[in-house]
Amino acid sequence: MKKILYIISLPILLLACQADNDTADAYGNFEAETVIVSAETPGKILELNVDKGDKIEAGYSAALIDTVQLHLQLLQLDAQQTAVLTKRQSIQSQIAVFEEQKTNLKINEKRIQKMLKDGAATQKQLDDIQGQISVIDKQIANTKTQFTLISKEQEVLEAQKASIADQLNRCYIKSPVSGTILETYAEQGELTTSGKALFKIADISELELKVYVSGAQLPHVKLGQQIDVIVDQNATENQHFTGTITWISSEAEFTPKIIQTKEERVKLVYAVKVTVKNNGTLKIGMPGEVRWQ
Repeated sequence: MKKILYIISLPILLLACQADNDTADAYGNFEAETVIVSAETPGKILELNVDKGDKIEAGYSAALIDTVQLHLQLLQLDAQQTAVLTKRQSIQSQIAVFEEQKTNLKINEKRIQKMLKDGAATQKQLDDIQGQISVIDKQIANTKTQFTLISKEQEVLEAQKASIADQLNRCYIKSPVSGTILETYAEQGELTTSGKALFKIADISELELKVYVSGAQLPHVKLGQQIDVIVDQNATENQHFTGTITWISSEAEFTPKIIQTKEERVKLVYAVKVTVKNNGTLKIGMPGEVRWQ
């Protein structure tokens, strides 16, 4: 009779141990901070240097959009600037001529003033030459105002060149972050538009497991706390990782619909993010569970 009881009780004990070992404190899925890189200017994709699964560094030249038209616009602006500089030199030459005329008139003015004292000239002669000097002064002042217009024209051309240079810079698509290419949305040789997505990238060296804990569990959860993270290795075995709690929601929310049972979905829970070093096993969207250590 004792042997029979022993045989019956042993499976029950094993099942109880197994059930205890399989109990997790929270469940969730792995996430990563993804970045979608888009074209900022329209044109033909001359180069697309990334493919799904590639690992690249921040600043890597991932794509190049056709720049021919922008370069031609820059050449046109350079020609306009040269014309403006020529116009400035022409105005300076005009002013130089007026200044020379004024100098000669000033010399004559002094002569007439001396002659007037000696009675060899009339007041009208002096007034006439002073009138000519006044006209020359006005011509010089009027001509100098053209410098202001030319300076403004030069500023407009410089602003246009800066705008074109910025557009040219945007034709060179560089990765904003280091990471792994998750998806590509375009092919080399295609025509793209401004804002069209080219590829998606994420740093998957570390992933975040977003889980939900109840209010009763919350006092046991602390920022920086190390916990045991479990994922399925195969149908019968699990794989364990060490994770660190890096974020705890300050507000309760209803359990998301991804939780299977209706009883769980109507509960108020707190979202918690656990950062886990990825050895290549973890994938975005993979389910995982945690146990408090």
